[in-house]
This record gives sequence, structure tokens and C-alpha cells, in this order.
Amino acid sequence: MNSPLFLLLVSALTAQASGFIADSARGERLFETLACIQCHSINGKGGTIGPDLGVLIDRGFTPASLAATMWNHAPGMWAAMRGRQIAVGDLDQQAAQDLMAFFYAARFFEKPGDAGRGKRAFQSDGCSGCHSLPVSQWQGLTDPIDLIDAMWNHRSQMLAATASKGVKFPLLSAQDLTDMLVYLRNLPGTREQPAIFRIETADSNETVFQSAGCAKCHQTVAALALSVQGKTLTEIAAEMWNHAPRMAAAGAPAVPLAPGQMRDLLSAFWTAKFFEGAGRPASGSRVFASKKCTFCHNDASSGAPRLPAQGRDFSGATMVSALWRHGPSMLDQMKTKGLAWPRFDGAQMADLIAYLNSK
Repeated sequence: MNSPLFLLLVSALTAQASGFIADSARGERLFETLACIQCHSINGKGGTIGPDLGVLIDRGFTPASLAATMWNHAPGMWAAMRGRQIAVGDLDQQAAQDLMAFFYAARFFEKPGDAGRGKRAFQSDGCSGCHSLPVSQWQGLTDPIDLIDAMWNHRSQMLAATASKGVKFPLLSAQDLTDMLVYLRNLPGTREQPAIFRIETADSNETVFQSAGCAKCHQTVAALALSVQGKTLTEIAAEMWNHAPRMAAAGAPAVPLAPGQMRDLLSAFWTAKFFEGAGRPASGSRVFASKKCTFCHNDASSGAPRLPAQGRDFSGATMVSALWRHGPSMLDQMKTKGLAWPRFDGAQMADLIAYLNSK
């Protein structure tokens, strides 16, 4: 008997992922060519049959949560597509990663913010005293990695400016920064600018890690990755801002990064962990058993590969790709066997991914 995940996981095994490389511009095109836009919209642009994916519907929505949601709604989604004669199309892992990047650019995985609070914080924290409006040329408003890059490269000037004015360096919570960004991104001139999220490399970037002074506190890239696992880029940007005075006091070098280096560094210590998910392998083992995956993947006679196994990488994008490519035939096979379509919550999907990556 085939397990519900059999075909999905066989497909995923061919994705020997070298890292999460993605581009929101490609993802936006896929959102249209795959006909997602016929049912779903992003910030009001698109269909109204399904939910608007640009609306923040959850305070902790992750790539694993998205994969779980797609899995749970897949039978209804396929039926709706057949009813409207919409071709399913192909979605390999790279395409799934590009879609994830598009959703990230649309702030689908960010925490909700409030423009009113953001305006008040922008003024009360003294930001408006140095940063003039309009802000339509601020690249950090449309690209979260450019935001982190700017906050890193200009930290010396920010510290000097507050010191010269005799004011305390303002500390920002992640919510403060989120609110400010919502306010600034909805000002005239910035509202219509396309959002960007692009990861181009999967190298460890040990050289950048050392030259930027990260090793002074974080020792290794892996240690830094663990410290930010599951955090959004806005949360990381706020933490970097708050660390600036302490880094200066500790004598950490204020080394500016060249264009592209922050993007490379983030891909090394943040991206894979965020899109893989912060699951628990032990709990994922129980999910693997309870969803009947063991019926095939622990049975050599079934022809299914044994899982987990070394050298096989899984992420939310991996699961979405395999579901999209093989899900309809899986559903048909399950119906003939009288099997119910299994469902996952976000934590279960994250735990399952962690378990599949545990060797």
C-alpha cells in the first residue's frame, strides 16, 4: 500500500538542494502563468475565489505553515481548477522557491504592522529628524535585505549622529520597525513600488562572516544561524539596530559590506533555516508514523526509499513542489484504496521536515 506521502517524497529525493536560491520577480510571473492569480490575489490584485495572499492572516505564518495549508486544501483546490478548466502546470522546486520569495516580498511571512503606530514611532524616536520625506528612493522599503544592509553600513553614522545631538540611541522592537515600515511603504510614491526579495547564493561566506566582525560574538556561521532560526528579516534588522551600541562598546569593527555581500551572508546563516522551518525531529518522527508514512518507507518490499536518509534535503518549498506535481495522482490512488487525505498543521509540517532532514 502506498503511503500518502510516497510519491511526494520520492519526488523530493531528487532535489539534492544546494541552498535556497530564489527571486520574487520570477515568482510573480509564475503566480500569473500557473493561473494562481485567477483564484488568489496579492494585495488586491487578482481573483477573489481564494484568500488574498498579501493579507497577513496569522502572526506566525511560516513556509512550513504554507506547505501545510496547501496540503490540507489541495483536494478542494484541484476540484476548483478542474471545474474552471485551469491547467495545473508544472512547479519544480526552483519554481516553488521563487513563489516563496514572491510571498515573502509581499510580507506574507512577516508579522502584522500598524501604519498609525509606525508614524508615531517614526516621529517620537527621532527618525524624522535625520531621514527626510519623501522616501520613494529608499531601497530598504522594497527590499528587506537592502534594509538590513543599510542599517549595518550606516550604524557608525547613526551612532555619531545621536551622540552629536546629545540624544539617547533609540532602541527598536521588531514591532516598532514593522509598524514604521508599514507606514513608510504606504506613503505616496512608495505604495506602488514593486516589492523585492532575492537570494542568489548558498555559500557559507566564511570570509564575509570574519571580515564583518560577526565571529567576534557568534564564533561560527552555524551558531549565528541557530540564534536567528525562524526570525523574519524585520526582526533581524531590529536586533542589528539594537546591537549597534553594544558592538561599538565591545570594539567590534564597523566594517561596511560591499554591494551583494549582505545578501550572500544572509543566505548563509538565515535563509535555509527560515525556509526549512524550526521543527523538532523527535516530534516529526511521530508525525511520520501517525500519517502512515512508515507503511512504505520502513518496508523495503514496497519499493519506497527509506527515510530519513543522508544527503536528502527538504523544505517547505520541496513539499509544495512535490505536492503540486504528484498530488492529483496521489489523491486518485488514495480514493481507490479508501484512504482519507491526511492533514497537517504548521507545526506538524515543520516537525516532519526537521525529521526528514535529521540524517
